[in-house]
Amino acid sequence: MTQVTNDVEELKTQIRRLNSKAGQMKMDLHDLAEGLPTNYQQLMDVAAETYEIFRKLDEMKQQLKQMENG
Repeated sequence: MTQVTNDVEELKTQIRRLNSKAGQMKMDLHDLAEGLPTNYQQLMDVAAETYEIFRKLDEMKQQLKQMENG
């Protein structure tokens, strides 16, 4: 296997892991929102972490697309 193939496979693995974490964060944010106003103090932290995970996931998917297209 070439280095590029290994890099693509590693990136796909990282995306799958991060996608799983993103799904969990989405559920956590949803649960927190449903419970408002209880625990409202956590809202900004959970929202910021959720945003960052989805931003990173989007960035990794764009990188994968570039790697696969040459």
